[in-house]
Amino acid sequence: MPELRLWGIRRSIALAVATALLLVGGLIAAALGFAGWPGLERGATVTAATLFDLLKLVFAVVAGIGGVAALVVAYRRQRVAEHTNALAEFAHQLAHAADLRAEVTKALAEAADGRAKIETDRNGVRLFNERFAKASEQLGSEKAAVRLAGVYAMAGLADDWRGGRQTCIDVLCAYLRMPYTPPSDTSDEIPVPGDGEAPIVDAETVRAAREEREVRHTVMRLIGRHLRLAEDDATSWCSYDFDFTGAVFDGGNFSGTTFSGGEVSFVGATFSGGRVFFDDATFSGGAVYFDDATFSGGWTFFDGATFSGGPVFFIRVAFSGGRVSFSGATFSEGASFVDATFSGGQVFLDAVKIDRWASFNGATFSGGRVSSAGATFSEGASFTEATFSGGEVSFSSATFEVPPTFDDWPGRRPPDGVLPQEW
Repeated sequence: MPELRLWGIRRSIALAVATALLLVGGLIAAALGFAGWPGLERGATVTAATLFDLLKLVFAVVAGIGGVAALVVAYRRQRVAEHTNALAEFAHQLAHAADLRAEVTKALAEAADGRAKIETDRNGVRLFNERFAKASEQLGSEKAAVRLAGVYAMAGLADDWRGGRQTCIDVLCAYLRMPYTPPSDTSDEIPVPGDGEAPIVDAETVRAAREEREVRHTVMRLIGRHLRLAEDDATSWCSYDFDFTGAVFDGGNFSGTTFSGGEVSFVGATFSGGRVFFDDATFSGGAVYFDDATFSGGWTFFDGATFSGGPVFFIRVAFSGGRVSFSGATFSEGASFVDATFSGGQVFLDAVKIDRWASFNGATFSGGRVSSAGATFSEGASFTEATFSGGEVSFSSATFEVPPTFDDWPGRRPPDGVLPQEW
């Protein structure tokens, strides 16, 4: 820091005056010496001219002393001003240095935070991976209680691990896709699928099958619970993909759920018993696939369900038993039942509203009952190459805003069992 050193004003002026007097005295002495030190004659009287000259000399000396003092003051003022400027410049440099230090400190803090975040993320990923491995191991256990713990652990991990949520959901869906034979609720007989032999009567096998059913139904309950949460909820699963390809459903409650944005597949799924609820569910933002699914028993409810944002495909679906109800459902992007088989059971399309198109091309109606009382087909329906060989198919009181398309029937009358007989 620059430092200003100045004498006191009185001391400075005194020194300046003394120096000036010494300088003047020296000059006078030098002049007298050069003149040979002439003597001064005193007159008997002092004239006015002499007094006047003396006064002028006194005034000149006083003026000189004042000038010296003014010079001293001006010099001091200049020094002070220069020092003030130097102090201001120094203060500016200090402020700039402080700003630089602050920026460096901030950069160091951000770097430290970044390193801490990286370390935290690394630790978090490691922890998530450990939890995932543990939950997966539990799901593969031979003990039902351990598998149940694995189901809850995987669902909890999906809630905590947003980046790996789809993977956790895929694992739970894959568990439902595993081979499964539903147990009997009326006896201790467990059929062996596909071997053509008599059922095995084994209490341990029955118990194991029923325990497995409980594990699977727990998976469905947890999925349904997360699909009922608001879409902006941090733990909602509404916008993710769900792949139930080939899964067996002998129960499950998906009522009031929302599938939004992701792809939903029930391709090749089997609905073989119990009651499966999709009533008031919302499928929006993506296509929904039930291709090659089989409805062979129990009840499956789609009452009041809404399918929007993408078409719904029931291509080659087999309705062979049980009851399937779409009463009051809405298909805003159309529905395809191409090559579907209606061979048994009951299918209710009562009060259904199908916008755009509805295709039953190539479908086979060979048994069971299909009812569409009060249904609305806003762009008609196509039954080209459909086969009606048995059962009852009723479109009585259904509304076709565009006439449906059928193959030419003999005598322009529909086959027996198709209502109404007059179109």
